[in-house]
Amino acid sequence: MPAIRAEQLTKVFGALTAVDRLTLAVEEGEIFGLVGPDGAGKTTTMRLLTSIMDPTSGDAWVAGHHIVRDAEAIKESIGYMSQRFGLYSDLTVLENLHFYADIYGISWRGRQEKIDELLAFSNLSAFKRRLAGNLSGGMKQKLGLACALVHTPRVLFLDEPTNGVDPVSRRDFWRILYQLLRQKVTIFVSTAYLDEAERCSRLALVHDGRLLACGTPDEVKRLMPSAILEIRAGQPRRVLVLLREEFSGMSVGLFGDRVHVVTADPDRTAARARAVLASAGLSIHSLEPIEPSLEDVFVSVLGGRAEAEGVE
Repeated sequence: MPAIRAEQLTKVFGALTAVDRLTLAVEEGEIFGLVGPDGAGKTTTMRLLTSIMDPTSGDAWVAGHHIVRDAEAIKESIGYMSQRFGLYSDLTVLENLHFYADIYGISWRGRQEKIDELLAFSNLSAFKRRLAGNLSGGMKQKLGLACALVHTPRVLFLDEPTNGVDPVSRRDFWRILYQLLRQKVTIFVSTAYLDEAERCSRLALVHDGRLLACGTPDEVKRLMPSAILEIRAGQPRRVLVLLREEFSGMSVGLFGDRVHVVTADPDRTAARARAVLASAGLSIHSLEPIEPSLEDVFVSVLGGRAEAEGVE
């Protein structure tokens, strides 16, 4: 039985459909990413699956429990870390952990051993007497994770846990998540960072509440119907403008100092791009086909959906 299963899960707020007939399954012991931009429906999906709110229609089960009929059983089986996790800034790290242990009804027998394990696990042992309000952003996220794990949940929900955290802390946080996988914890994480999505066992791309694609990162990348040309040249923003004018029917985007052109005919497109840039007096450092990134796929899939729906 999957650790998480949703069937036609839908949530409507007035005229807004925040989650639109979402169907997916997450296996036990995997890390599953819900990936999409702000407003895609990620947080609403989390709240539905954690029994914080009821769906408008559809069904879902978490750890074998129905999200509406078995809401209390679900809350005992999961850990949930929201975007604004409720740490108490005037309590120390240790006091926060004891507070959440009290909430979950953890007996004093063995509690300290569990807390010591979580402090070591999250690299917070040296800071256990520091007020939570005085922690860095990355350390607050680690403490939030430790509090969500204090009752040893079977399924862990993390809603954009590294949003606004520095790159080093993000890397450390994901290292901790991989350690949890070895303990057979199922992790359901939402993120707007596509580089983080690459770290997931499987992922779902969502937009406007709809599921666009689902699979391993490599499977999702294979959804890209066209090739990608990567162009490195001087004045990349000017290159972008020129190529968008030349290839008005194609996806042309700027990725750092590189320009990506999505094309069904890479050889012909490369020749035209070279000619356009040469006539503008721009030197090309490199022009070659590359493997698509998840960002390329996401932009392509969104563009295809907009075209299919007649969106300009």
